[in-house]
Amino acid sequence: MWDRKKREEAVPPHPRKEPRLEGPLTLERIREVFRDCADFSVREVERPGGSGEKLVLCSIMGMVKLERVSDYILRPLAQDDALRQLDNRAAYRRMAEGALYNLLVTERTTVDQVAYDLVSGWCILFCPGESTALSLFVATEDKRAVGPPVNETVLKGARDGFVESLRTNTSLVRRHIKAPELKIREQIVGRQSLTSVDIVWLDGIADPETVAEVERRMARIDIDAVLSSGNLEEYLVDDVATAFPLIQYTERPDRFCGGLAEGRAGILVDGLPFGYLAPGTVSSFLRAGQDKSNNWLLASVLTLLRYLCVLVTLLLPALYIAMATFHQEMIPTRLALSMIAAKQDVPFQTVFEVLIMLIAFEILQEAGLRLPQSIGQTVSIIGGLVVGQAAVEAKIVSPAVLIAVAIAGIAGYTMPSQEMAGALRIWRFLLAVLASAAGLFGVVGGAALLVYHLAKIESFGVPYLAPFAGGAGLGGTARAVVRAPLPWQKLRERILKTPNRRKQR
Repeated sequence: MWDRKKREEAVPPHPRKEPRLEGPLTLERIREVFRDCADFSVREVERPGGSGEKLVLCSIMGMVKLERVSDYILRPLAQDDALRQLDNRAAYRRMAEGALYNLLVTERTTVDQVAYDLVSGWCILFCPGESTALSLFVATEDKRAVGPPVNETVLKGARDGFVESLRTNTSLVRRHIKAPELKIREQIVGRQSLTSVDIVWLDGIADPETVAEVERRMARIDIDAVLSSGNLEEYLVDDVATAFPLIQYTERPDRFCGGLAEGRAGILVDGLPFGYLAPGTVSSFLRAGQDKSNNWLLASVLTLLRYLCVLVTLLLPALYIAMATFHQEMIPTRLALSMIAAKQDVPFQTVFEVLIMLIAFEILQEAGLRLPQSIGQTVSIIGGLVVGQAAVEAKIVSPAVLIAVAIAGIAGYTMPSQEMAGALRIWRFLLAVLASAAGLFGVVGGAALLVYHLAKIESFGVPYLAPFAGGAGLGGTARAVVRAPLPWQKLRERILKTPNRRKQR
């Protein structure tokens, strides 16, 4: 099994803690760092007062907003009469303390700091005779507009979704949770990408140990660039030797905030239009964001239906193989005769029929995802109908196999999490192979192996099967499946907090 402690001990401290660019802070050193960079811009500005000395303004074109540079920096330098009468040192201090119109002005002393500010959208001002430089925030705010989430359907709820801008995402969270207890702590991940990652939690509600563990794992990440979700997830999860997701993601800020209110820790990554929630358990991946918006009775029935669909998508192909191959006595007589008549001209064994259809189903699904959206759905529907009908007419598979595989595939689509659905598809193949080898004994053994595998997994110290395991009790298990009305939950909390007056008497 993957030993996380050994991996963490083998990973050296991240080199971000030490400056990568050494040497004195000079304009020539900055020119050398950004040599062969076509977007690196240097402009000389004459210092007010007619002394002939030049101020040098450095920036990365495309990362800064030119209107801000003109209005916040160049215009004050040209119009401030007080700067004309001061020497270089006094003028430098005046610009650092408010002569320029920038809200954020920082004094930088190293090449490493200046280089990072430039690629982050800051403008650097070099003054003659000074060994330091002024860094002024003039970054552009060009980004994708906030819109409804693409992959999470919203029927009754907020229609704002996360975007690629980290500060926009934190503002969306702040709009939903207007409380000072909402804490946001930032770290930089990636040797080259220098990606900002925010850890978000509600102080007093989230488990401090979970938050601290997220911070420790984030600090140990040693990677060149964080450009996709997988670059981060595999470093954060407890066990990579599993197909099941251990950390939940969502594109909806309201669902993200709901997870924070439950006491979970959130992770927002600059450049990724979704947020992570930790820890992740089986029950959390089977709950949809729309459940809290629906009637409690409807939400409970739909949750029970999802758990039933988990069993169907996992076990139906395997049970069909086991009964058709080893346990024909379990099939009703008329149904068995119909299946035998339909299978007379099929040259393949039942297990090969099922596996062929499962593989064809996966190929069609992958083709529908990779094609443009306008034709992807058409190809999936037409391809499924044509391939299935043609396979039955050509006597490659029997109609019963086609029905069983189709029901199992459609049941898998009810999963709110696509990662959970993908893990169930992998185990569906494994159970089908075991059923072909040992019948129902193989199905039961595979199911026991699956439960054992899930029982071993933890997500940030929380059992993956919680609240079904881990000492939550019958009440905790029931709440994971059945959502009671919110007024009943509040009434129960008040009853539990009210002292027993009979005992007091």
